[in-house]
Amino acid sequence: MNKMMVCCKAENKKEEYIMGYREEYAKWLNSGVLNEEETAELLAIKGNDAEIEDRFYAPLQFGTAGLRGVLGMGINRMNVYTVRQATQGLAALICGMGKKVMERGVAVCMDCRIGSDIFAREAACVLAANGISVYLFESLRPTPELSFAVRAMECIAGINITASHNPKEYNGYKAYWEDGAQLPPKEADVVLAEIEKTDIFTGVKTMDYDEAVKSGLITVIGEEVDEAFIVHALSCAINREAPRAVADDFKIVYTPFHGTGYKLVPEILKRIGLRNVISVPEQSTPDGNFPTVKSPNPENREGFALAIELAKRENVDLIIGTDPDADRVGVVVRNGEGEYVTITGNQMGVLLLDYIIGAKKRAGTLPENAYAVKTIVTTEMARRVCEANGVKLHETFTGFKFIAERIEQEGSEGFLLGYEESYGYLMGDFCRDKDAVTATMMIAEMAAYYRTEGKSLYEAMMALYEKYGAYAERTVNVVMPGVSGLAKMRELMENLRNNPPCELAGGKVKCVRDYLTGKTNTGETLPLSGSNVLYFEMEDGTSFIIRPSGTEPKIKVYILASGKTLDEANKTADSYASAANDIAK
Repeated sequence: MNKMMVCCKAENKKEEYIMGYREEYAKWLNSGVLNEEETAELLAIKGNDAEIEDRFYAPLQFGTAGLRGVLGMGINRMNVYTVRQATQGLAALICGMGKKVMERGVAVCMDCRIGSDIFAREAACVLAANGISVYLFESLRPTPELSFAVRAMECIAGINITASHNPKEYNGYKAYWEDGAQLPPKEADVVLAEIEKTDIFTGVKTMDYDEAVKSGLITVIGEEVDEAFIVHALSCAINREAPRAVADDFKIVYTPFHGTGYKLVPEILKRIGLRNVISVPEQSTPDGNFPTVKSPNPENREGFALAIELAKRENVDLIIGTDPDADRVGVVVRNGEGEYVTITGNQMGVLLLDYIIGAKKRAGTLPENAYAVKTIVTTEMARRVCEANGVKLHETFTGFKFIAERIEQEGSEGFLLGYEESYGYLMGDFCRDKDAVTATMMIAEMAAYYRTEGKSLYEAMMALYEKYGAYAERTVNVVMPGVSGLAKMRELMENLRNNPPCELAGGKVKCVRDYLTGKTNTGETLPLSGSNVLYFEMEDGTSFIIRPSGTEPKIKVYILASGKTLDEANKTADSYASAANDIAK
């Protein structure tokens, strides 16, 4: 079954539920399973047809990224019942592969979010009831450590309860496969099929937690995995002398945004020789309410307000922040005028790529078959860096499962860096998902190296524009929530696909790539297909890319521009960003 058919099937399923959302609501109220608090929550919306529809119009859709949704009662919410049902689907997949596979086990992890510890334990109890061995982390851990644990412990799968950088109202369920990457499409389809035929109340197996631990079906893991993960992350360091050389006066302000990076990130920075890592005290205690930020997303500058205040007091040039599950990392630096500015995900990827290539060349360790991987919506400046240095560049669809898939195809020997514009980076061969812990270490090493050269990271980025040319990128998010939003997103993509514009922002469209069909408007075959992405190549060299988000109710538009100067590139990018807002209306 191809991805287009899966998409249609999912939409049809949602239409079926839209017809019967009131019946679903009544089923939950009359189930006899809900506790007093859960029942009260549903009774409180009685008579509010719009709210009932929003909660029950369709189940949270399970895909290669697992589940993600707002916390609450209902089939379109994250709660113990949707978590159990999803886990029963995963258990059915694993049980169908035989006893030896079941004994390999599933690693289960959680972040700091509301309900994460409860959901993780519930998932573990469902797996155990199905006879599957479980390795449950004792407390919250970074997403990359879960990916590492799956690979290192040779588990068949992994589960992480997290909603990454979403607001506090959300939680999620990420499923991983034996390679440590998120669940492949084939396996995700099996899990989805099992979920659809499993009654959310009566079709799920579960057992008492203490009984599962006593019987050996659940094993609690913790610090021993932390240490192994840190050792592997440290193996990615290239220039261990640079941090030590500047350790006395080089300062970093770090914020984990109340999340899982609070422990391992300061520890790994300490181990590479840095002595002055200052954590933001108000944000260094795990808290799923995220009391100091509107959204714990390192892409949003507002979340760095406390860190910038601290940096000013301490006279610090470099600020690093990791999101709640420590898979994304954002950086703020001081520019030549003394102002604190954001290094974008595209810029940081280019900085890391150029630094890793250069550092390995200086150390004599650059592989002959060196390569990097980026997504199709990530800056084309990465291509210029690779071409100038004789390094291959491979492209994938958005999502680190695709980057992980490419690494498996190409082999890990020559792998240097995988990254996407949304602040996710991967190095090494021990993990198959975004890894903010290792990335933070490499960013710190890179910043230390440039300090020995008399440069800040901001100055290093400006130097790369001089070396490789000026590039600018923009991402426009158009939120389309609820049932009506789903229809609007579908309608917009269909209209653009069937009636593509000839002009955008006053510029002519040169070529249209349709990555769903794998064809261009001129009939050429693309190297990638099966993803709902439209890519407009403009005559001025700009790329205008549009796709629906796979995890959030919004359309995403990506602008990749270049110019003779940085000012020219920025003006071009801004012009197309305005057109992006217009086209999505």
